[in-house]
Amino acid sequence: MIESGMRSRYKALRVTFLAMVSCVALTFGANAQLDRLDTLSFGDFSSIEEVEIGGITITGAEYSDHNAILGVTGLQVGQQIRIPGRAITNAIEKLWDLNLFTDISVVQTQRVGEVVFLEIQLKEMPRFSRHSYQGVRRSYHDDMNDKVSRHLRRGSIVTDNALKNVERDLLKFLREKGYLDAELEIVKKEDDRMSNAVELQFVVDLQEKVRIRNINFEGNEVVRDRRLRREMDDTKERRRLFARSRFDRELYQEDLKSVIRYYRTLGYSDATIVEDSIWRDDGGMLNILVAIDEGNKYFIRDITWSGNTLYDDRTLSSVLGINRGDPYNPELMDRRLNFSMDGRDVNSLYMDDGYLFFNVTPIEVAIENDSIDFEMRIFEGPQASIDRVVIRGNDRTHEHVVRRELRTRPGRIFSRSDIIRSQREIINLGYFDGENMDIQTPVNPQRYTVDIEYDLQERPSDQVELSAGWGGFSGLIGTVGVQFNNFSVRNLFNGSAWRPLPQGDGQRLSLRAQTNGRFFQSYNLSFTEPWLGGKKPTSFSVGGYYTKFTSLFSRQQAAGSRGSLAIARGFVGIGTRLSWPDDNFVFNSRINIENIRLNDYGSFFSFEGRPVDFGSYNNFSLNLTLARTSISDPIFPRSGSRLSLSLQITPPYSLFKSGRFWELSPDERKALIDRENDGRDVPLNKQQELELVERQELADRFKFLEYHKWRIDFEWFTPIVGDLIFRTSAKMGYLGYFSSTVGLSPFERFELGGDGLNNQQTGITGKDIIRLRGYEVNDIRRNLVDDASIFNKFEMELRYPISTNPSSTIYVLGFLEGGNAWNSFSDYNPFDLRRSAGVGLRVFLPMFGLLGFDYGFGFDKPNLRGSSWSEYGTFSLILGFEPD
Repeated sequence: MIESGMRSRYKALRVTFLAMVSCVALTFGANAQLDRLDTLSFGDFSSIEEVEIGGITITGAEYSDHNAILGVTGLQVGQQIRIPGRAITNAIEKLWDLNLFTDISVVQTQRVGEVVFLEIQLKEMPRFSRHSYQGVRRSYHDDMNDKVSRHLRRGSIVTDNALKNVERDLLKFLREKGYLDAELEIVKKEDDRMSNAVELQFVVDLQEKVRIRNINFEGNEVVRDRRLRREMDDTKERRRLFARSRFDRELYQEDLKSVIRYYRTLGYSDATIVEDSIWRDDGGMLNILVAIDEGNKYFIRDITWSGNTLYDDRTLSSVLGINRGDPYNPELMDRRLNFSMDGRDVNSLYMDDGYLFFNVTPIEVAIENDSIDFEMRIFEGPQASIDRVVIRGNDRTHEHVVRRELRTRPGRIFSRSDIIRSQREIINLGYFDGENMDIQTPVNPQRYTVDIEYDLQERPSDQVELSAGWGGFSGLIGTVGVQFNNFSVRNLFNGSAWRPLPQGDGQRLSLRAQTNGRFFQSYNLSFTEPWLGGKKPTSFSVGGYYTKFTSLFSRQQAAGSRGSLAIARGFVGIGTRLSWPDDNFVFNSRINIENIRLNDYGSFFSFEGRPVDFGSYNNFSLNLTLARTSISDPIFPRSGSRLSLSLQITPPYSLFKSGRFWELSPDERKALIDRENDGRDVPLNKQQELELVERQELADRFKFLEYHKWRIDFEWFTPIVGDLIFRTSAKMGYLGYFSSTVGLSPFERFELGGDGLNNQQTGITGKDIIRLRGYEVNDIRRNLVDDASIFNKFEMELRYPISTNPSSTIYVLGFLEGGNAWNSFSDYNPFDLRRSAGVGLRVFLPMFGLLGFDYGFGFDKPNLRGSSWSEYGTFSLILGFEPD
């Protein structure tokens, strides 16, 4: 009876409670969840009872931790509470404060004497499941997704605050794109694929982009409006071609600061923005008026130094480079005192000598009219030495490979330039990501020491080539190649070091094979140890190449033969880093042993207009190269230069022979002709006999090649603005002879034009193939009797990176180029150039090397007058590496 009565009273109170909630809902509408419900379904509230909590259960909290909820309420089993009373009311208020639920109630499920059992009934707020966009272009989605994910993640609660933050960030993004009038509506839909989940749809009304019609200035008497507009990088007028012309208030404020900074570089250190006005005209476009107070122009009258004991005033003033009478430019002064990109600053002078605690403060000691006197107060401090050098992140590369490249060694005096140089050398290894490289220098001021910590991130460095292509008459061409740039020979027989190959010692091993079976074969192998013996930067390289071409056509084809060209070469080289003039210089020497075998191979080589297509030719040469490089990143250089001067020379065999030693005697001619006629059905005629003798004499004349070949290559990289890089280069080559009687070698000459792809694919062709974008080989060679003995080429490029990600470095370029080739030095005219211009793309993939293309227009192509513009264009490919 008692239990039944309790249940009937519970049902009656439950109905009463629901009616009360309904009334509240009708009264307050959607804000019902904000009302604090302290009414409970326990019984008759006419009297206050004190009971004990016998148990607490929680229902409806699927994603929330029950123990945490119970802890928030403050209720616990065994607790004495009053019904009605503040304990239950406080528990409900605390749960509402969590802002996690849309409905909260506490009910009594059972009562045994003075002991009650409670159930906290909750309804959780919906969880975020997914979202979509309407009314906005797809290209914006990724950026907008980033904004949404900052505040909402899958499974997170969709709160009003989160929605407001998402709306704010999305509208800000759209306004940065120029849609100042954009409107956003967030539509919530129940997601039927998940329980208690909501799908958000962002409905965007972009409306028209708001452009800037005019940007005007007033109060500027010294600087014109046009010059001040140039200082506003992110706020541009619509009238400018390619200008973004969208208004972003934060960027606009930064542009106003840039205007003031420009005034200060001119000496107007008091220049200020008085006010600025922004309004929209009848056409909806923005107009901006900026009022400027230029103030007075100030000049440097005197600079004195104090506190300097290591360097005298004259030396410091020379480094500072600011003289009496110069306009006062605080930005320039700070750069020359503390940090300049070119290293010309007082701070670097001290830092490079270990004075890590050095500090200089410019003090304005006198201001008279437009003149300022400065005192440079210096605190030199003690010299700091390097304590520890820590290398982290070299997961594959052995530590000694990195450490031997460092200029920072424990015990040495600290030098900032040594750190910069060490960073460059590590990047140039090609094993680490330069973008994510970090260098920390924690200081111990008590011991006057500093630690150098290099945090590295490995990047893929090996390359694999596996390709097949159709070569017209030659058929299917297959290529297999691997290049291991961080190989380890000493671990070849260490099974645990194969991951999947032994690596980490910085050695380079290259294997490559290319063939189509019938007409072309090419094989090469090379190995380089950059630190022979491991003590000094002395490199050792060894390798070999074999290439064979078979011609489809031959003058002897009637006799059932095909022409062929086979080149075999072996080399061994030693290189060392020099310490003078500086340690950016490297000297390399290499011995080459090469054999070129021709068998009726057409006119690929020639001498004085006559084809050299028969015989065996030996090329024993010594190659000497002096090079200097200061480039910081070999994949996408941003600054620095390369210089290379090389000489390839053979023994002067003709000095040990007399006269025209290659000419055949009458008896030798007769024997040669008889051997050729032997077995022929039809003997040679007189013309064929003359050709046969001439071919044999050319083969004897150049059986041992003699020449001296010179190459000069310059390359500069200069940053222009931001990531825009200006590259310039100049190349020149000259082939000379020892004896005018023997003449110029038909091999080792220069072929200018085309994309240099043949040289990339085969490695050896018996000549230097020099790329000239916009021209085919025949465009240059048509005016030459033989391949050239002298050439020069000049290039200018603008490069801009699209991605510097180590997994795929991508950049675009535009180029101007000019070059030409001549048969002899007497014909040489460095100003007679074949000019071209064009655009290109480069993609560097660690596994495949450099890929890309260029499209160039040759302005000086012969015999194209009256032709369409497309005939001036030439498309060229880049495979593996950048050609000459």
